[in-house]
Amino acid sequence: MEYFVQQLINGITLGSIYGLIAIGYTMVYGIIGMINFAHGDVFMIGSFISLIVIVALGLTGATSTGVLILALLLVLLISMSLTAVWGWTIERLAYRPLRGSFRLAPLITAIGMSIVLYNAVQISQGARVKPLQPLITGSHAIMEGNGFQVVLSNIQILIVLTTVTLMGVFTYVITKTSLGRSQRACEQDRTMAALTGVNVDRTISLTFVIGAALASVAGLMFLLYYGVIDFYIGFVAGIKAFTAAVLGGIGSLPGAMLGGLIIGLIETFWSGYFSVEYKDVAAFSLLAIVLIFLPSGLLGRPEIEKV
Repeated sequence: MEYFVQQLINGITLGSIYGLIAIGYTMVYGIIGMINFAHGDVFMIGSFISLIVIVALGLTGATSTGVLILALLLVLLISMSLTAVWGWTIERLAYRPLRGSFRLAPLITAIGMSIVLYNAVQISQGARVKPLQPLITGSHAIMEGNGFQVVLSNIQILIVLTTVTLMGVFTYVITKTSLGRSQRACEQDRTMAALTGVNVDRTISLTFVIGAALASVAGLMFLLYYGVIDFYIGFVAGIKAFTAAVLGGIGSLPGAMLGGLIIGLIETFWSGYFSVEYKDVAAFSLLAIVLIFLPSGLLGRPEIEKV
């Protein structure tokens, strides 16, 4: 039982990171019907920006708790701002010119942009992994039995609380603000939304900006949790987050978070009870099974073609 609870905690933590990345995929697809395969590399860039700022601020040494919290907030704001600029640039250069083109063109552009981003980071930062010593330490023993202790670390608490808070804020934005109304209008019909006064280009650009900012939060959480990054993490995490978005229902924000949690739990439980080499096989197999019986995902809605 204790081992099960520990893997549950680990799975929820990992799933929270995947969920934050998956939101970016599902937002873009929900509004413009395109898959932003460069989104995983935006997450990777957010991790690298966070690491660079942490090193520049000298946080790798001993730091008091209050100073550390303020410094990490500064790191987060800088990372979100710079990554948001990347998101806006990607939309402006790679997606907007092809918005009226055939559906395969943006997909090819997204893959090309992904290659450009991770090669740029590889050239500028090197191919070796970049380590970071733990900044947030400390843990709490919540269960103990049969010689096994269930531990909930402070960084895991931070990741889950951050995810829950951001989901609450973002749900408010979508349901209660003018931007959210514009996004929902563009999701239903961009042409009609434009006729009613919605600035479609601005709404889509802000969607890319918000998605990139959330990806940078996930990037910082990933860096603090694992303490090591490289230029390839964007591809791996991006594919899994995309899988989570499809599993939960592409276009559904609650579905993206649910899919992220499911993928995280599958990975951790499969690694804990079976073979770690086949954890990805288990996750993708579940995706295939779900899509056979629920083609639109767990919480997705069937797409209705307009004629």
